[in-house]
Amino acid sequence: MNRRRTASAAVLLAMLLPVPLAAAGTSAAADSAAVAESRRTTVELPRPTGLFSVGQETLHLVDRSRTDPWAGSGPRELMVTMRYPAQRGTGGPVRYLTREEARLLLVDRGLDKVIPVETLAGTAAHSRSHARPVAGRYPLIVLSPGFTVPRATLTALAEDLASRGYVVAAVDHAYESAGTAFPGGRVLQCLACEKVEAAGGMHVVSDTRARDVSFLLDRLTGRDPAWRHAGLIDASRIAMAGHSIGGASAAAAMATDPRVLAGVDMDGGLATPVPGTGLGGRPFMLLGAQDRGPGQNQSWDGEWPKLDGWKRWITFADSGHFSFSDFPVIGDRLGIPSPEAPLSGVRSVELTRRYVGAFFDQHLKGTPQPVLDGPSADAPEVRFHTP
Repeated sequence: MNRRRTASAAVLLAMLLPVPLAAAGTSAAADSAAVAESRRTTVELPRPTGLFSVGQETLHLVDRSRTDPWAGSGPRELMVTMRYPAQRGTGGPVRYLTREEARLLLVDRGLDKVIPVETLAGTAAHSRSHARPVAGRYPLIVLSPGFTVPRATLTALAEDLASRGYVVAAVDHAYESAGTAFPGGRVLQCLACEKVEAAGGMHVVSDTRARDVSFLLDRLTGRDPAWRHAGLIDASRIAMAGHSIGGASAAAAMATDPRVLAGVDMDGGLATPVPGTGLGGRPFMLLGAQDRGPGQNQSWDGEWPKLDGWKRWITFADSGHFSFSDFPVIGDRLGIPSPEAPLSGVRSVELTRRYVGAFFDQHLKGTPQPVLDGPSADAPEVRFHTP
C-alpha cells in the first residue's frame, strides 16, 4: 500500500536503522541480507518490577453504534490486550506480534530487509496467556499507542503496571496502525494514514480514540462485561496513559468521560485542545522527550495553563519520541541504538515505568510518591518544568 510516511515513522526509522547502513547508500541494500541473518536472535523485554506475575488475554470489541470513520462503513472495532495480576506458574506463553503484524510494521518503516520478521514478532515478553488471576479489586489503566504503531509497543510498561497491582487494557484502534490482526484472519492496515488530513487533522484521531475509550469502559465495567475477569476491575479507579497521539487521546478522553480520573501524555502533541474549563481538577502529567520543554512545543505551552488539577511537566534528557515505548530496548538489544536519543533502552524503560507508575500509585491508590515532587539524585536525566 502506497502510504504517506508520517513524521513519527521517520523518527522510528532513524531510531532503528544503524548509522553505518543509513550512510552507506546503495551498499546498505547489498549488505542487508547478512545484517538480517546476524540479527536472528531473541529479544527480551525487561522484567516487570512488581510483586505479581502477569496474566494476559485478548478481547475483540465491536461498537455497532458507530460507523468506522476511516473505513467509511462497518462498525468501529477494537483489539484489546488485558493484563492483570496473576498466580505464578499458571498460563502459557504469549506472542509479541503476529508474523504479519511484524512484517507490516517492518515494511512500513523500511526495515524489512534489516530486521527479520520473526525476531520482532518473537520478542520475549513476561505475561502468561490465560493465567489464573489473583483475587482482588484493582484500578484500571487504559493504554493507547502512537499513530501507525500497534498496542504491543507499550508492552514493557503494561506488564510492569499489571505486576504492581493494576488491570491494564492496551488498545489497538482499527485502521490506525501499520497492521493489526483481527478475528477471521483479517489484518487491518492504516487507512487513517491516508485520510486523516482530509478528515480535518490529528484531532480527529484523538477525538475518535476518546470515544473508543468510553465504549471500552462501557464494555469492561457495564452490566454485561465483555471480559470474563471484569470482576477484578475497581470501576471507581480508572485512568489512562498513551504515547504520542495516544497520550493526546488521554486528555481528550478525560474531557468527555468523567470516569477517567487521571491521565498521562507520553510525548504527544495535544491535538484536541483541553477545554477552557479544564479537566475538572483531575490530575494530568506531561512526560516528554528532551525537546518537549517549555518553549519547544506549541501545544504543550498553550494547553498547560488549562490543566486545572495536580499536574507535572517532566522530560528525560537524551531521549527521543519513541523512548516511552519498547522500541529503544529492542533496538539496543539488536545492536542498533538511536544516534539521536542516546538514553539507553533499558534506562528508558526504567524511567518510564518509574514515573508513570508513581503517578498512578499516587492518584489511583492514594500512596504519596516523593519522586513526583522534584529532581532525584538517582535520576539525573529527569527534568521538572514549572513554566
